[in-house]
Amino acid sequence: MHRLLIILGPTAVGKTDYSIETALRYGSPVISCDSRQIYKEMTIGTAVPSAAQLQAVQHYFIHSHTVTELYTAGKYELEALELINRLFDEGHETLVMAGGSGFYVDALVNGLDDFPAADLKLREELTVRLKEEGVESLRMELRRLDPESYAAIDIANGQRVVRALEVCIMTGRPFSSFKTSQTKKRDFEIEKIGLARPREVLYERIDRRVLQMIDDGLVDEVRSLGQYRGLAALQTVGYQEIFDWLDFEAGLVSAEGWGPTSPGDGPVTSLERAVELIQRNTRHYAKRQLSYWKRDKSIRWLEI
Repeated sequence: MHRLLIILGPTAVGKTDYSIETALRYGSPVISCDSRQIYKEMTIGTAVPSAAQLQAVQHYFIHSHTVTELYTAGKYELEALELINRLFDEGHETLVMAGGSGFYVDALVNGLDDFPAADLKLREELTVRLKEEGVESLRMELRRLDPESYAAIDIANGQRVVRALEVCIMTGRPFSSFKTSQTKKRDFEIEKIGLARPREVLYERIDRRVLQMIDDGLVDEVRSLGQYRGLAALQTVGYQEIFDWLDFEAGLVSAEGWGPTSPGDGPVTSLERAVELIQRNTRHYAKRQLSYWKRDKSIRWLEI
């Protein structure tokens, strides 16, 4: 039977190298399952595989879409399934998928519930509110409209909160009422391998990688994306903190004010402070990823 081998785990754990080694062993390409590496305008801050890594084995869903295109887990489910079935038809027995976007992995493995289509105008309004008010304001509104979703989703993830609120406001029904929890059957075997490292090692790797991103030109990359700042794709750790610092440098935020990334942190008055926040927020993100995966008992964990 055809098999899809999914390599997952927290950011900076080493999924890229491990997935390439595994893909070479099976003669498979690597199918990326990352909700940010798909965007061709974002390279450094999303830790896209290097040119040498991309040459070592064919990759899919890397730089395949633009930030101006609304892309969802539902679209990924459809496009990834079409690709997987085509590759199996071409003769592959085992395919390798790699990524840390839990919602995208779940969409591919289990299928998504039948949620209503997006209201782009409402989503834009909520995204502006997310930027101006911070996630806390939207979280409180979600708790009032849909306590079940508030308790279930990652409420630190602004995009998840925006989507849940969008559905609540658009339909007048709780976001949670659309969930059927019916798993869709796939025509291939799925095996999940979770990569892990001791926490102190993982955090050290995260801190080093952020410094490397700065050396590689993250500030210039973020500056070049200023016109897209309000789009969902740019509501991402590494980009928002640099945007906040650039706002301060441009005089758009005073020393008495602060940017939208984390209202309790105060103004981002230096690049050094932005780096500290990126490192901290990335560590928090890795912790949330691990908490998300712990609920899935089908994952076989491997410490590397």
